[in-house]
Amino acid sequence: MFRRFVVLIAAMLPMAVAADVRVVEEIAAKVNGDIITRGELEQMRKEAEQRRRAEGLSGAKLQDAVKQDASSALQDQIDQLLLFQKGKDLNINVDGELTRQLADIQVQAKDKDGNRITDPDKFHQFIQEQTGMSFEDYRDRLKRQMLSRRVIGQEVGYRMNVPESDLRKYYEEHKAEYVRKEQVFLSQILISTEGKTPDQVAAAEKKAKDLVTRARKGEKFSDLVRDNSDDPETSRNGGSLPPYQRGLMPKDMEDVVFSPDHAKGYVTDPFKRPQGFVILRIDERYAAGQASFEEVKNEVQEAVTAPQMDAKVREFLTRLRQEAFLEIKDGYVDSGAAPGKDTRWHDVAQLKPQTTTKEEVAARVHRHKKLLFIPIPGTTKKVSAKETSPADVPAPPPGTPTPAAPVKQ
Repeated sequence: MFRRFVVLIAAMLPMAVAADVRVVEEIAAKVNGDIITRGELEQMRKEAEQRRRAEGLSGAKLQDAVKQDASSALQDQIDQLLLFQKGKDLNINVDGELTRQLADIQVQAKDKDGNRITDPDKFHQFIQEQTGMSFEDYRDRLKRQMLSRRVIGQEVGYRMNVPESDLRKYYEEHKAEYVRKEQVFLSQILISTEGKTPDQVAAAEKKAKDLVTRARKGEKFSDLVRDNSDDPETSRNGGSLPPYQRGLMPKDMEDVVFSPDHAKGYVTDPFKRPQGFVILRIDERYAAGQASFEEVKNEVQEAVTAPQMDAKVREFLTRLRQEAFLEIKDGYVDSGAAPGKDTRWHDVAQLKPQTTTKEEVAARVHRHKKLLFIPIPGTTKKVSAKETSPADVPAPPPGTPTPAAPVKQ
């Protein structure tokens, strides 16, 4: 069998013919333990061109804009890697926020007939059609974006102290932005019945009912979750689920958790679902209407400090560069370089090779992806921290198997 290979090598390397030719990718920069390749920068250029075309640019204006975007591509990639690496160092978890944003996107998604897309598989297909990437890749990209934003908020934003009087003044002037829909916050226990015999299903039901009794007698729900729940995602965080609004949950669940007769702390009877018995606890419920200042104080803080953030973030990224192991190959320019930082490419014989195989790039793609956000048509409003907060963003209901939403229909 003949195999076709495309070889991309640095101009400084001599041309060679070998019996075992491997497909390689030129490394443009090394950032601590990660690399940035020429192919990734080229992909960023293509995405920038697509975005600019979608904005209506063409001809010379299009080319000028794409050229400008390309000039900062390496800087953007280094920024993103440094933020992602810092987020891992800080053990920041954004899974809940990610679930809420994906749910918000799904709520707005419409099929070609204008109908809301509720089927998870069709929603995944919708994402691929609109973005050109798989749902898993799109989800990973959003997660890395959120992680970067969280690092910036934690390491930069919290240091920007704003008097509470200024925050309250902003809140009063922008109250309309902090009106929310009725929503409920829940925790769950799942007792699985998947692959079980009828006798085992009966035993699972008995166990679920016993857990309800224990919870109602006052045992700590998070402890019951930890010791008994079969859902790996929520069992690690006490069973917590993202917030739900009316119309997003199966009706039998919705009728119970939104009932005015059931207050905060109420534990439901088990709900039978294809994957098992689900027990829900009402952690909090908010009526529709104006959110109080205390409830949205963090969002107000972010809104007030946003105009000052750009300069502070650049200072932070410069500091991360100064602390990082960073090498950039000749011919590539980091437009956000730290003054005085030596980023010259050293002897390749002593360090990592200046090329890497395509297979190695593919193997690391899920731990190192570009964060460039491609909005889905129909959801072009820029997503802010406020829009992904529990007070504003709907989430997939128990019964909808979207990523990180543990209870399935």
